[in-house]
Parts: sequence; C-alpha cells; structure tokens
Amino acid sequence: MPRLAIVDAPLDCSGTGRGEEHAPAALRAAGLLERLQARDGGEADARIRDTRRDPDTGVVGALEVRRASIAIAARVREVLDARDRPLVLGGDCTLLLGVFEALPGGSGLWFVDGHADFYDGERSPTGEAADMDLAILTGHGPPGLLERDGPLVEPAAVVLLGHRPGELHPDVAQENALLDPAVHAVTAPEVREHGAARVGSDAAARLATRPAWLHLDLDVLDEGVLPAVSYPQALGLDWDELIALVRPLVGAPNLLGVSVADFNPDGDADGVYAAGVVDALVSLLRS
Repeated sequence: MPRLAIVDAPLDCSGTGRGEEHAPAALRAAGLLERLQARDGGEADARIRDTRRDPDTGVVGALEVRRASIAIAARVREVLDARDRPLVLGGDCTLLLGVFEALPGGSGLWFVDGHADFYDGERSPTGEAADMDLAILTGHGPPGLLERDGPLVEPAAVVLLGHRPGELHPDVAQENALLDPAVHAVTAPEVREHGAARVGSDAAARLATRPAWLHLDLDVLDEGVLPAVSYPQALGLDWDELIALVRPLVGAPNLLGVSVADFNPDGDADGVYAAGVVDALVSLLRS
C-alpha cells in the first residue's frame, strides 16, 4: 500500500483569504497527520490575493490561479514520484486544476461535490474558479488559464456524485443544465434513493480501467450536518451516507490520490466540525 503524504493547498480563489484558506492548518491541528500516520508533503504556494475579475477569462485572479495550479502540481508530482499517495488539503476546489496537471493523461475523476462546478467565465455569478473547476478540467471553461491545453480529463472519465438537484433553486438548475452529458452524474437525493454504498460501488466500477483521483468537497454534506463550508445547501448527504458512498472509492486499487476541499474553520469556533472531518477521513483512509 502506498503511504499517504499530506500536501496543503490553502487556496481561496475569491482572493479574500476566506476561511477555507485556513482549513489545512485547522485539520492538521485536529490531529489528521498523526492519526493517519501520514508523512508531511509540505505546502504549495497556493494563496491568492487578487480579487479582480480578469476581462479575458472572466476568472477572479486568473494569473494567480495559474501560479497556484503550477505550485500544487509540483507538490503532487513530488509525492507521486516518491510512490506515495497524495492527500491534498484545500482550500477550495480550484486545487484540482493543479492536481490534474500533475496526473498522467487518461486519468479519471470521482468528483464528490454539492455543486456541479460547471459554470464558465461568462455565466459564473462570482467569477471564482471554484464555480467552474470541473468545466475547466473537461475543456468547457475559459481557455488560456492553465499550462496544458485541452481537457485535463475527458468528460466520460468523470463521475459526479452528490450535487444538488435542480429543484433546490433555479440557479442550481441552470448550472446543472450546463453539464456535459458524457459526465455520469448522480444527485444527492439519487444517492440516497439507490443506496450510497451501491452508488459508490458503481462509481468505482465505471473508472476501474484507468487511474483515478477522488475529490471530496465537504459541501456535499447537508448544511444541517456540516454548516462550516463556504456555500452550504440543503438536500445534502449525512456523514454515514458520505462514508458509505466514498468507501468503495478509497478502496479502489486504481486510486491515485485524494483531495479534500471547502471546510471553512471560520464557522467552527470550538473545533467540533474539524474533529468530525478528521474522524471521517481517518475512518476512510487509515489502512
């Protein structure tokens, strides 16, 4: 079994230094490194301070997003070259742009997220790269943002799990309608209806013939379960459902690594939610 190496990616793509920037430090302070018996893979220079929306791409802090992605890619490559398994702690979902610049071509993605992240630079209400990271990865986002041209992952190699259904809000319906139809997508209510463990096993099977990355955005959880995220929503999963969904993916022999995003310690003054996140990750990742 490869050893886990924890890489910090304290990236807040709004440029304002929001709470998710502090998530890696909060999760380390809650004992994640020691409890996983992981090695320290260091911190990527991923902080963003430019709050301006780039007129060409429509992305906030576009040049700094590019720089942060290069820095994250370098850290992930170091871990993979050492034949360890990266656990990248965000920060927000923009970190995936750097992760996939480091991965071999043809890699797949299990994308566990409360949002589809499929806006583009024009239609995103915020201009934050985390609104559109999956679109960028699959070749539907604004061009010229990253070093590598073309899709970093083919849409048919993406399994999206746990996003909210369109009936939650018209904005959610609008974003979901932008999804590439080749992406296999299962909403949170559908995960519950079909059984989280069964959906997770099906997702593992869909990418079984290629190396794959697991991305976990914690806003996949219902706002009543984990309010300490930047964009909480109703109709999400509970902890038991999330663990059952993800367990077949972390046990997959083709798993390259894992990223965790969107925990916001600013909403966790007493550290209770950080402890819960660490408990869940240890339950899933401790071999």
